[in-house]
Amino acid sequence: MQPGDPRYDSFVRAHNTRFSNRPDQVTIATSSDQVAQALGRAVAAGRQVAVRSGGHCLENFTTYSGVKHLIDLSQMSDVYYDERRRAFAVGPGAIVAPTQNTLFKGWGVTIPSAGCSEVGLGGHILGGGYNFFSRIHGVAVDHLYAVEVVVVGADGQPRTVVATSRQDDPNRDLWWAHTGGGGGNFGIVTRYWMRTPGVDSSDPGKLLPRGSNQRVRNVQWSWKDLSPRAFRTLVRNFSQWYELNSAPGANEVQVWASFSASHQAAGVIGLMAGVSKDVPGGEALLDGLFEATAAGAGVSAVSDSRYELPWLDRDNWYWGPPGRQKDKTSDLKKSYTEEQLDTIYTYLTDDSISNPGAQVNLAALGGKINAVRPDATAYVHRDSILRVYFTPGVWRAEAEDATHVGWVRRLYRDVYRNTGGVPVPNANNAGAYINYPDVDLADPEWNTSGTPWHGLYYGANYARLQQVKSAYDPRDVFHHALSIRPA
Repeated sequence: MQPGDPRYDSFVRAHNTRFSNRPDQVTIATSSDQVAQALGRAVAAGRQVAVRSGGHCLENFTTYSGVKHLIDLSQMSDVYYDERRRAFAVGPGAIVAPTQNTLFKGWGVTIPSAGCSEVGLGGHILGGGYNFFSRIHGVAVDHLYAVEVVVVGADGQPRTVVATSRQDDPNRDLWWAHTGGGGGNFGIVTRYWMRTPGVDSSDPGKLLPRGSNQRVRNVQWSWKDLSPRAFRTLVRNFSQWYELNSAPGANEVQVWASFSASHQAAGVIGLMAGVSKDVPGGEALLDGLFEATAAGAGVSAVSDSRYELPWLDRDNWYWGPPGRQKDKTSDLKKSYTEEQLDTIYTYLTDDSISNPGAQVNLAALGGKINAVRPDATAYVHRDSILRVYFTPGVWRAEAEDATHVGWVRRLYRDVYRNTGGVPVPNANNAGAYINYPDVDLADPEWNTSGTPWHGLYYGANYARLQQVKSAYDPRDVFHHALSIRPA
């Protein structure tokens, strides 16, 4: 497909509308053979290739001007049980909500993948993949058994490789790289196979975690009542509860949560948390979190609701509209300091922006995630208790870019002013998550820490990822602003 085709504009549009590009060619692939053919033609012609499954990349990795050939995998969306491999096969174009629908309705199982319903699993799983239930079940790649990848050799010829987690697999390093190595690095994923390690059963319903109905509680506090002290107390208490209750195997890991410290333009900040209905004493666990969070804050909630949700209820997933975006993340091992919390409060009460979607969101990690060695998978974040998401919200007009992007850049820099503007791993920080890529981490204007971007995303795993890159993409066919460099 080329410009002029009536389908073209629909396929080049990305979820983050800050970025756009009009490549010379778009290939809509429906099989690994078609992917290999398109890739071979692009390499032979010297055209830069980019690959897209769901189009939710926060940076311009598939839309920068150098990309001349876009390979779209959105139609490779099959989800089924593969009896030969005794695993669930998932196409790279599969979308979170319909995939969870298929898995649960067919077999009662789930993958701990994105909470955003419209994300494509092709890139999401590759970066690690997590959601609310990862405290209980681990991240998505903890259930990755095998991956099918089209790679390009030193001779420029594509070949299709199936790499598994088996210790005797000669391509096991390629499997390992896909357990958190991030998109656009090694080749083009054309299929994943998912099953929980250590489970030996012929019953598909036992090969992945079971979905379960949820008890949810949602509390909001009004900005009109929030002094700096009250704000600090709420966020610090919430964070410290997770410091104390995130060890693998602890009963409290059953409690997931999202604390939305929204900009004052939203009117409120809120804590939403839940626990599966089948957890004994689950409601008491849930209430324990809320009581600990509110203790000593001296502020009353303006709303406090409780409800139960079936597993497939729409409210179990976030539905995010497309628009202009600039978002950042970091992982925490401990609560922010008083100074950092005051900085966040200052920015959330800053009148220079008025987007109610602007927020600092803290989502619970730990639990089963941290039961895995950091070098067992490429996903290195095995010591975090919270993932923090900084966003100015979504906006529409290009003229507002400087306001929104500038606000979130300064916020992030100032929160981490004592570590060079970025979350350098130490006793409190645990780096950043590659599925929320941020090119500022590679920009010396915004990262003055002396720690390179890959130290924040991959830690000590980066050297091994470079070796895999050299072995399977020796020509560096797949590259972008934050791609893994060959060894």
